[in-house]
Amino acid sequence: MKKSVFVAVAAGLFLFGACGSPSANSNGDSGGGNSADSDTIKIGGNFELSGATAAYGEAEKEAVELAVEQINADGGILGKKVEFVSKDNKSDNNEAASVAANLTTKDNVVAVVGPATSGAVKATLPNLTKSKIPAVTPSGTDDAITVQGDNVQPYIFRACFQDSFQGVVLAKYAQDNMNAQKAVIFGDNASDYADGLTKAFKKTYKGEIVAEEKFTAGDKDYQAMLTKVKDKDFDVIFIPGYYTEAGLIIKQAREMGIDKPIIGADGFGDEKLVETAGASNVSNVYYTGHFSTEAPATDKVQPFIEAFNEKYGRQPSSFNALGYDAVYMIKQAIEDQGEATPAAITEGLANLKDFEGVTGKITMDDQHNPVKSAVVLGLTDGKESSAETVNP
Repeated sequence: MKKSVFVAVAAGLFLFGACGSPSANSNGDSGGGNSADSDTIKIGGNFELSGATAAYGEAEKEAVELAVEQINADGGILGKKVEFVSKDNKSDNNEAASVAANLTTKDNVVAVVGPATSGAVKATLPNLTKSKIPAVTPSGTDDAITVQGDNVQPYIFRACFQDSFQGVVLAKYAQDNMNAQKAVIFGDNASDYADGLTKAFKKTYKGEIVAEEKFTAGDKDYQAMLTKVKDKDFDVIFIPGYYTEAGLIIKQAREMGIDKPIIGADGFGDEKLVETAGASNVSNVYYTGHFSTEAPATDKVQPFIEAFNEKYGRQPSSFNALGYDAVYMIKQAIEDQGEATPAAITEGLANLKDFEGVTGKITMDDQHNPVKSAVVLGLTDGKESSAETVNP
């Protein structure tokens, strides 16, 4: 039985990385897509279109293209057509920084959507700051993305909730909804995403962590790790990771006869998790999601589902929904300010209030994190089977 559920949340992120020399046009005063009198509004896409996390970037790019098509069909923004310039960061942080430099100094975009992953988003920060071009990451959830020390990063915003929130939600879900008194954690030993989720989970979880094992991104064989915990007394496995590794861990755990509930964060939210693990193995699996077709957050959801299905022939995922919202957040910022310059968009995003997206109603907080809704999704035989309320 499905229950639509949502949790109010403030989300946050942090960026750092590469350098790039901005052009004279990059501050929004003159030239190309940056100028107020340009014929078009040029928005960049910095996405993982190849490499290890390509499923996320491809999903977000799909939704951006749908949003741009809709906006242009409806007359554009302030009467101007939107031009979308997309580049592949190859799931590589250094490449993401280079893409940010190219988009902001050569393509003269007024705003950027992406990257999808936290590490890649961090790597773009110096170039965004130098060029004074705002960006919205659909799914970069690392808490550190929007704040360095006590300083809010002025040019980065996000459409998603943050890792600490997900870790808190999952800890509470495990202990309150599952009555899980003992937990096992399998985490990536070099991932900011995994680290942030794990810290928040451990800080909130009131039960006992009976084992914590580390793996390396790209690993294929988890038999040794699983064998270490198989005979231990535990109630739930927490995997703070992406679908690439999580799918294999789930598959191998189930094949070894480990049938305990498995919980994870939004990195589970791609169909490739089920493809990798095998649908029959993906039962009693739960994760924090930004969007559910069965638990619509706003009235915008059903029209979005219909439009996405018409264009792509399938139901949209959380990453599709987040990419879609990111574009419309930029549109709202431009309309609120009455101007499509980087400075105006930055101001509009910082003051975004009651924006009605498909992932929830969003108001931006003073640290550039959206206050919005969330849902915990359950999977049975690889299909969504529940959506339950969890209050952080």
